[in-house]
Amino acid sequence: MSGSTPLFTTPFVLLFPGQGAQYRGMALDFWEKAEEVRQLFELASDSTGKDLHGLLLNGDGETLKRTDVSQPLITLANLSAAAYLAKQGVRIAGVAGFSLGEYAALVTAGVISQEDCFRLVTARGKAMQESADRLGSGARAPGMAAVIGLAPEQVASLIAAWRTEGISGLYTANINSPRQTVVAGTSEALAIAVSRFKDAGAKRVIRLAVAGPFHSPLIADAVEQFRPILESVPFRDPLIPCYSNVSGTILSTGTEAKQRALEQITKPVRWLDEERAIAAQTGIEGVLETGPGTVLTGLWKEAGSPLPCMSAGTVAAIDQFLRTLTGI
Repeated sequence: MSGSTPLFTTPFVLLFPGQGAQYRGMALDFWEKAEEVRQLFELASDSTGKDLHGLLLNGDGETLKRTDVSQPLITLANLSAAAYLAKQGVRIAGVAGFSLGEYAALVTAGVISQEDCFRLVTARGKAMQESADRLGSGARAPGMAAVIGLAPEQVASLIAAWRTEGISGLYTANINSPRQTVVAGTSEALAIAVSRFKDAGAKRVIRLAVAGPFHSPLIADAVEQFRPILESVPFRDPLIPCYSNVSGTILSTGTEAKQRALEQITKPVRWLDEERAIAAQTGIEGVLETGPGTVLTGLWKEAGSPLPCMSAGTVAAIDQFLRTLTGI
């Protein structure tokens, strides 16, 4: 991703948030501050065929929650934050993105172009939303839930044991931290799992405001819908370390990145493995949550790394970070 010549020698890894982090008005402060961001908004709107500025300014919560709407909007917010950081001369030593956030990471690492990125996340969001809609709606809608207070290994073991009892349709979806795992499932499976996880020692089980059971085999049909669009886009080798949700390790080639992008739809996000791999990367001073919200900052702290994680999702947050960095 092009940007200003780095003004700071301190290198940081950027963490891009995923779906669920959206809110009305996000990234509009970057739009007001930087011509580069206004150009990015225009490119994104042209690529998606939607007035993204208008959606961010006026969209209601239900509209912004839809997968086919939220995916391009969050990607735009993530890339806007990265563009503002680049404009300020912040040195980037690596990138990782949570689920959808991985597409902003691929752009920043030089794997895909901005234009292709918005084509991909628009198609991905459409495929995933349509898959979720086919599975059910209302009280019968599938979804996801965060299991807090159990280790990921415990969650996986419980799901496997319940499957032998005939409880199907429940999967590990996001391995977020040593004490938080997100599961995806049918409405029936989730209803049973909530009480069972609590009985097993979970402190809380929280249903998430998402439109489907993402990162699970339940939306396998979305893979086939997305595949031809993905195959039409060139993927280049990463220019900086870029971490994969599927493997939890650094992507080595563009070919691998393309394959992982397809697998990512139905396979778990191994975020805890990514955090540990990033913490082991030499020569970095910390990580920046580059996009809306502070969820990834919280997960980073839970992972126990001594490296700091700081918010970089608004102009005010980045300006504060820069003052801290320069000692001004």
